Order: sequence, then structure tokens, then C-alpha cells
Amino acid sequence: MRDSESSQTDRPLPRIGRHTLPNRVILAPMAGVTDRPFRQLCRELGAGLLVSEMVTADSRLWHTRKSRQRMIHRGEPGPRSVQIAGGDPEMLAEAARLNAESGAEIIDINMGCPAKKVCNKAAGSALLRDERLVADILEAVVAAVEIPVTLKIRTGWCAYSRNAERVAKLAENAGIAALAVHGRTREQRYTGEAEYDTIAAIKQQVSIPVFANGDVTTPQRAADVLAYTGADAVMIGRGAQGNPWLFREIEHYLATGREHAPPTTEEFVDTMGWHLRALHEHYGEYLGVRVARKHIGWYLASHDPGRERRARFNRLEQASQQFEFLHELFRGDAVAIDNGIHAA
Repeated sequence: MRDSESSQTDRPLPRIGRHTLPNRVILAPMAGVTDRPFRQLCRELGAGLLVSEMVTADSRLWHTRKSRQRMIHRGEPGPRSVQIAGGDPEMLAEAARLNAESGAEIIDINMGCPAKKVCNKAAGSALLRDERLVADILEAVVAAVEIPVTLKIRTGWCAYSRNAERVAKLAENAGIAALAVHGRTREQRYTGEAEYDTIAAIKQQVSIPVFANGDVTTPQRAADVLAYTGADAVMIGRGAQGNPWLFREIEHYLATGREHAPPTTEEFVDTMGWHLRALHEHYGEYLGVRVARKHIGWYLASHDPGRERRARFNRLEQASQQFEFLHELFRGDAVAIDNGIHAA
């Protein structure tokens, strides 16, 4: 990629319908990750837009606990973006309507998920193999709601079927308000390196905002990707796992060209303690303990190259044990975690 010499501050901020984003840093939708506590944390640390976890378009399945947890948006600041997934145009249109009635301000359509269980149901990135169906879905969902609809895709199904540029034109023609592109094919999943040439080509061909996704893990990489592709924003996924400070670091770097100071040990511990409490409050103790293993494990990864501490944390079965473990691990820097122990 070429160096990012030009500042991003002289470009207008991206708009999605009537919503002007406050910056160029977006939290990507990640199933099992971008729940309400994580979205709240990333918003406070600088994310300009947050997209919810993927929700199935089949409303008959919304009675499950998992679906109910994913659809809680009450009290969240806007714009509230909800991602839906499925392969039937009418079902996706109805899901969009119901989510709009429940407070969604942006509907995002998932055509990028590479998970086998999603693709096997002709959803996610599997849809990229049928451009006629893609067009039908986009047109149906856009017509179903008065709020803006966005789309997330990959560069194609495999190396021999890279059709993201055609899909981008279909999206623009259907009235999609913004397009996020992950720089890998479905076949690659998350292996290898993301490529940005396809994203740059798409940006040259459409007039709607384009968001670049894939391997954006540092402020410098974010600036380089924006400069190379001409994209309107970067979308951060795995890079934010255990590192929600990445959003403010990127925002600061794009605005000033200088690096933001990393979180202090005290801030790191306080943030991890807050996140742990929020997970237990959101999910309840039984499920909260299990979801916390994943999130807290990402924080611990930077302090635990041998994975021994994470393995010990994952064996804990009670909320109080999780708080006590972190208290002992970060003794002297654990004011917030002390509070968590008492709260638990």
C-alpha cells in the first residue's frame, strides 16, 4: 500500500441516509461478540458507528434466548444499526420491518459471514454466488423500510469468483445507503492477508459510502487503508477484541497524525472489570460466566503468552470467582475489579 500522506480531516464525514457519522471508525458486526456491553464500551472509546450481532431473518426463531439477547437496543444512542441474515427476500424484508418498528435506525444485510452453518443455509457470503438473488434481496429490503439499508460483503466466494465490483453496483442501483467490504473471499475465511485493491476499485465505481474491512489492527494501518482505497471509513472487527482502545487510537491518529498514548495499567484493569460486570448484568450469572471467558480471554492474551492464565480463568464457574481471579492477577491495580467482587 502507498503511504498515507494526506490528512483525512479535509474530507466530508460519511453519511448513511440522514445520519452523519462522527468519525471514520466503525465497529464491525460479529456474532457472539458485538453484544450490548461490547457496543457500549466501543462507543465510549471512540467508535463512530456500531453494528449489532447478526440476527436471523426468520422471526419464528426470535423467541430463543440468544435472539432476544441480540435484539436488546433500548436506551442505546443512535444511530442503532441492526444486522439481519437470511436468504429469502420476503423474510429479510419482514425482518427489516420488524426491527425498524423495534427501534433500529439502520438495517444492515449480511452477505459476508463465512461461517459454514450460515453458508449452508444459503445466507451470508454464500449469497454472492447468486447475483440475481442478491439483487432481489436488496430491492425487497430497501422497499420494505423507510430507514437506510446497508450491506456487508466479501470480495467474492473464492479466488475464481471475485464479483464484489458487480455486487457493489447492484447495491447502489437497489438503493443501498453504504457498503462495507471485507478484503477476503469466503474461501479464505480469516486466513492470509486482506487485499484492498478490490475495495479501491469499488470506491471508484460507486457513489455511495464504502467502508474498508479486514486486518485493520493499528492506527497506521487504518490511515494507509483509507489513503490506498479512498474508502470513507474503516470497519474494525477482530482487532478490537480485547483492545477496544483501538477506536480512539485510530480516531486520534487520523485527526492529528500522532499516536495516542496506550491505556495505562489502571485503565486497562478498570475497563476489563467494567466489561466483566456488564456481561454478568446483561446475561445473568450462568451465561455471563461463559460469555466472559471469551471476552476476558482476549484481554488476558496480551499478558498471558503461554495461555496458562486464560486456561485457569476458563475453568471458573461463578461470577465471584472470576472477579476474585482478576483481583489477584492485577493486585494493586484493581479498584474497579474490587467493586465488581462486591457487586457480584
